[in-house]
Amino acid sequence: MGLYSKLFGENKNQENNTSVFYTQQDELMKQASQNAQDNFKHFWRELYWEFRRIVQVHDLAMVKIPFKQTLDGQSEPIIEHMWVNDIDFDGETIIGKLANNPNQLTNIKNGDVVMRKVEEISDWMISILGKTYGGFTIQVMRSGMSDEERQNHDKAWGLDFGDYNEVLLVYEQKEKPENLIEHPMCINIADKMRKFLKENPEQLTATDNNGNTFLHKEAIAGNKACIEVLLEFGVDKTIKSSAGKTALDYAKYMNWENIIEILN
Repeated sequence: MGLYSKLFGENKNQENNTSVFYTQQDELMKQASQNAQDNFKHFWRELYWEFRRIVQVHDLAMVKIPFKQTLDGQSEPIIEHMWVNDIDFDGETIIGKLANNPNQLTNIKNGDVVMRKVEEISDWMISILGKTYGGFTIQVMRSGMSDEERQNHDKAWGLDFGDYNEVLLVYEQKEKPENLIEHPMCINIADKMRKFLKENPEQLTATDNNGNTFLHKEAIAGNKACIEVLLEFGVDKTIKSSAGKTALDYAKYMNWENIIEILN
């Protein structure tokens, strides 16, 4: 039993206790995955701004996804949860590359391109200057470890996971809780954005390969201050992406309540 036998010790009720523990852990994992999906917007907003930094600060930015395969001679599929990096996101689909080799699956390998919806992920994690954000399922696993096991786990990763009883969502969340509402880079860039749009008004209607405009992308990332600047310049809120979505549609999908309010 390893960890679990150490937790419960040896007694006549050990089997029942272990079964209860596994059930509790399974439910905690399900809830952790749901929390990761609900808060994926914070992952993408941070990654969105990382792409715009001259000097990048992320140690890593990954999404965990379940993969499954039914092997020959087996009736039930094998499921492995693995990390995907090099993440991009168009407002509907997460695109990345598998960051590790599977233990048993043969239908996917390290480096393969992966595409999934937000509601299909099981976790996400960003590390900034050695401190982790997200890692919902990891904190559940760490909660079931002894102090020594937890220390060894964190040492193996080389990261500071903090208190297993909490999951931080954004950088300096405790020191600056307002960062949950708006990314500081968005606020700081507003004036430069005004200057840019005055010099490049065509950017108000320019689209990328997904048909997403400036407004679409800012709505997906939850950048209220940037959207307010775009609205100052008379951006068209009704333009639809190649997927037939307005900026408001994306804001609703990501559940950016402050963005929904101003786009309505």
